[in-house]
Amino acid sequence: MMLSDVMEDYLKVIYQLQRSTDDRIKTSEIAAELDVTSPTVTSMLDKLEDRGLVDREKYRGVTLTDEGETVALEVVRHHRLLEAYLTEHLDYDWSEVHDEADRLEHHISENFEARVADALGEPEVDPHGSPIPGADLEPPERPEGKTVSEFAEGETVVVEEVADRDPEVLSYLADHGVEPGVELEIVEVAPFGMVTARSSAHDEPVSLPETVARHVRVSSPTKVEQ
Repeated sequence: MMLSDVMEDYLKVIYQLQRSTDDRIKTSEIAAELDVTSPTVTSMLDKLEDRGLVDREKYRGVTLTDEGETVALEVVRHHRLLEAYLTEHLDYDWSEVHDEADRLEHHISENFEARVADALGEPEVDPHGSPIPGADLEPPERPEGKTVSEFAEGETVVVEEVADRDPEVLSYLADHGVEPGVELEIVEVAPFGMVTARSSAHDEPVSLPETVARHVRVSSPTKVEQ
C-alpha cells in the first residue's frame, strides 16, 4: 500500500497518542500534535478511513485498525532506529536527531532498516528511552512510568524516557544529567509545579519547571533513607 509521508505522519501520531490512553483519539488532539487545523485533520481522517487504516465513531474520535497500527509501527521503528544510529555512529547530539529522523523515516528500505538494526545490535530503546518496535512489528508494552512531577519529596526514581521533540528541553536535561537510566532524588516539589531533583550523574540539583518535568517519565520509586 502506497501512502504519502503525511498519511504516515498521521498514523504515527495517532499511535503515539493511543499509547497513553484507552480512549479514542480526538480530532483536536491530533491537530495539536501536528500543529494543523481541525478541518485539515478531518479531511485526512476521511482518506485514512477510506483506506481502512482508522476506525472512526462520530463525536468519539478514532483508533487505528490493525493495518493502520502496522504501518504506524513500521514508521516508528524507522524513526527510532535512525535516532539511535545518528547518535551512536554519526555523533549527533540527542537533541538534534528527532528532526533528522522525521525527514528520513519515510524513505528507507527494509534492507537498510535491517542493516541499521544489525549495526546497532538490535536495540530495544532509542537514545531518549522510547521503545523501538521489533522487526515483527508487534506493539511494545505500554510504558508504566509517570512524569517526574507525580512523585513526592524524598523519593528516588529512575528516568525511563524523555520526550524527544523539544531540542532546548533535551539540551537542558543533558546538561544537568537527566537522561534514561540515571536516578533522580526528588529534593523539593513546589506548590506551583517546580520540581527540584538531584541526578546521580550530576553534582548540582536541577530545577525542573512543570513545562520541562512533563517531558520526563520515571519509574521504580523508593523512599530515600533519611
